[in-house]
Amino acid sequence: MPADAHAFLERWHHVVRTRDRAAVADLLADAITLGAPPYWEKLEGKPLVHHLLGIIIETIDEFTYHREWIAGSELALEFRGRVGRRELQGIDLITLDDAGRIRNLDVMIRPLNALEALRDRVAPRMAEYLAAQR
Repeated sequence: MPADAHAFLERWHHVVRTRDRAAVADLLADAITLGAPPYWEKLEGKPLVHHLLGIIIETIDEFTYHREWIAGSELALEFRGRVGRRELQGIDLITLDDAGRIRNLDVMIRPLNALEALRDRVAPRMAEYLAAQR
C-alpha cells in the first residue's frame, strides 16, 4: 500500500514547526538514508539521521516551507530560514516507505555562505555525537 503523503506532511510540518526532536524519530524508517550538504556520501541509519535532523531543526531560525510537490510517495519541499545573519533556501527531496516514514531524504541548500554557516554550527555537535558512539 503506498504511503499517504498528505498525512505524512501534516505530521512533518507539526514536528518542524514545534522543533520536536523526539517526534522526528517516529517519521524515519529504520534504514533511512540522508544525502545532505556538505557530505558527499549518504548518511545511513535512523539513530544518526535522527540526531542530525534534530540538530538542524534547532539550528535554523525562522524555518518555513513555501511550496510542495507530491508524486505518489515522492515529495519535494522548498524551504527558507536563517542561520545567524545568513538567509538560506533549500529543497528537501523525500521518499516515503509503505508505512509513511522517510526512507530517503536528500537536501540541497543555497547560498554557499548560508550552507557554511549551518555546517559551522552543526559539525561540532555531530562530531561530539559520533565520538560518543565509538
